[in-house]
Amino acid sequence: MSIYLDVIWLLNFSFDLFLLLLTAIALKRKIFKIRILLAALLGSSIVIMMFTPLAAIATHPIGKMMISMLMVWLAFGFKRFRYFFQSLLTFYFVTFMVGGGMIGAHFFLQAEMSYLDGVLMTNTTGFGHPISWLFVLIGFPLIWVFSRNRIEGLEAKKIKFDQIVSVTIRVESTELLLKGLVDSGNQLFDPITRSPVMIIDTLKVREKLPEQLVNQAIQDDVMKSISDSRYEGHAWEHRVRIIPYRVVGRENQFLLGFKPDEVLIETKTEKITVHKTIVGLNRTKLSSEDEYDCIVHPKMLQSQSIEHVS
Repeated sequence: MSIYLDVIWLLNFSFDLFLLLLTAIALKRKIFKIRILLAALLGSSIVIMMFTPLAAIATHPIGKMMISMLMVWLAFGFKRFRYFFQSLLTFYFVTFMVGGGMIGAHFFLQAEMSYLDGVLMTNTTGFGHPISWLFVLIGFPLIWVFSRNRIEGLEAKKIKFDQIVSVTIRVESTELLLKGLVDSGNQLFDPITRSPVMIIDTLKVREKLPEQLVNQAIQDDVMKSISDSRYEGHAWEHRVRIIPYRVVGRENQFLLGFKPDEVLIETKTEKITVHKTIVGLNRTKLSSEDEYDCIVHPKMLQSQSIEHVS
């Protein structure tokens, strides 16, 4: 059987290169191309070492660990032990993640059937035949792209989760308990009082709001709904505010809102009481995945009434 050492080395070099790049993406580290290339060359040197007197080192777990540590040191440097250890563990993580994905997909797709004592049996095949190598060549880039997208997606989820707060809106005897997203892009203010405007999903809390207020808020033309004689007065009528806003491609839009007695915001470290704010009633769903029920104005987190959580 012929062994094409150059092809095997090139495959290992490519795999090490992509794994190091994925590690850098996961850690948000700056990528130094030369250092990454040199680290990948070091990692792929195991293939060459297996055909030399150093084969015992290349195949021993301790030897593999030493080489992987040198690869991470070469690719990302050693600023301090924690920095290096984080890089090393992340490199192992992405290696096992991509490798596990490859093995799982391979065993899921590859199967052979045979008869044993009249019973139909199936067994998975190995990586030694040409079809398996073709699978590796095609599957590895796909698994790598999938893993990168999942890592970036998880990071985005984490950032969003860190911005999620517990929100309690109190109006007389009514209390609304919501999950809020602190959005720095929300710069909506009441033009008269200059109070920051938080936005809630009206349909999620409609059972606790006056029916007439909800019916007015969900209309496309808020100004027309307010002047419509079909809608009668309600208990919160003196609290109603009209907030103008703009969206891309459309002007002179209006949002119906109300003035609460107070809004309590609880983060991981603080409990904030806000008295000067307007609650805007959004007519459409805020989160397609129900991750939050309202959008909190960042100015509300700068309230003077703050209690630190121990």
